[in-house]
Amino acid sequence: MTTILAAIFVFGVLVTVHEFGHFITAKLTGMRVDEFAVGFGPKIYQTKQGDTTYSLRAIPLGGYNKIAGMDPEEGYVADGFMAKPLPSRMLVILAGSLMNFILPIILFFGIFVLNGIDKPTNDNVIGDVIAGKPAAVAGILAGDKVIAINGESVAAFDEMVKELAKYPNKEVNFSVERNGELREYQIKTEFNEEYQRPLIGVYPKFIKEQVSIGKAAELSVVYTKNIMQAMLVGLTKIVTGSAPADVSGPIGVAQMAGKVAEQGIMQLLNFVALLSINLGIMNLLPIPALDGGHFIVLCVEAVRGKPLNPRIMNYIQMVGFSIILAIMFIATFMDLSK
Repeated sequence: MTTILAAIFVFGVLVTVHEFGHFITAKLTGMRVDEFAVGFGPKIYQTKQGDTTYSLRAIPLGGYNKIAGMDPEEGYVADGFMAKPLPSRMLVILAGSLMNFILPIILFFGIFVLNGIDKPTNDNVIGDVIAGKPAAVAGILAGDKVIAINGESVAAFDEMVKELAKYPNKEVNFSVERNGELREYQIKTEFNEEYQRPLIGVYPKFIKEQVSIGKAAELSVVYTKNIMQAMLVGLTKIVTGSAPADVSGPIGVAQMAGKVAEQGIMQLLNFVALLSINLGIMNLLPIPALDGGHFIVLCVEAVRGKPLNPRIMNYIQMVGFSIILAIMFIATFMDLSK
C-alpha cells in the first residue's frame, strides 16, 4: 500500500506540474485551453470556467491539458496554438520542463528550511556503508571507528582517504574499534575512474545544520544546478557508450518511491525533486513527440518561414511515439527482470 500511494503521489505531482507549465503559459499567451485534467480515465469531477474545462479523473497517475490547435488534424484554430507567434509557441513547449526545474528548487528550499542540511564530519567513524561494496563485503558496519590502515594510525576521515590512495586495487588491513573491541578486516580497494582514487564504499558521519532562509534559497538553486549538470554528464556517457544504460520504467520508479517513502516525507520530497529534474531533461531530448522534438520542429519552422506540412507532422509524431514506446518497453522489461 505504501508503494501504491507513494507512486500515485510521485507520478501525480511530476506530471501535473509539468502540464501546468504548458497550461499557464498557454493562457498567458492567449491560447485557448479546452481542458486541464488531473489524472486519466473516467471523469470524477469537472467544472468549466471560461473556455476551459477543469477535471479530476479516476486514474491519479499524471494529467494533461488540451490546447486548441495543437493537433495537426484540427487545422487552423483562430485562438489556437498555431495562430500564435512563434516565440509564444516555443515558450509554451519549453514551459513544461521549466516547471520541472522550478519544482525541485521549491522542494529543496522547503527541505533545507525545515530539516536543515547534512554536513559531513571529519571523524574517523564510518557513517554509512554501501551494500555490495568492499567494506560491506568485508564486514565493516556503520559506527565502526577506524584506528589504523596497514598499521598507519588514522584519526580523521580525510586521513583514511589519503591512506587508501596509496593502495589502488590492493588488499589493505583495517583496524577498527566496535563497541570497545578492536577488530581486524581485510578489504580490497576498488579504483574509481571518475574520482581517480581507490574507494571501499563508505561515507563519513553527517550532522544536521540549520540554515537561514536566504542560505536555503541559495542552496536550493545550487543543488538543483549541480544535479542537472551531473545528470547531463551521465546522459552523455550513456549516449557515447562510456556508461551502461541502466534505466528504470514506471514499475522501477514505483518500487523506488515505495522504499523512499518508508524513510519519511523529507526523503520522498527529495526523491520527487530528483525525478522532476530527470523528467525535465528527458523531455527536452530532440525526440519527436517529446517537448524537445516539438521545439526542434518549431526551430525548423523559424528557418523555413512557414510550418511543416500536417502530413509530415503526423509522420514525425508517429515515429516519436514509436521510439518512446520502444524505450518504455525496454525499461519495463528491465524492471520486471530485476
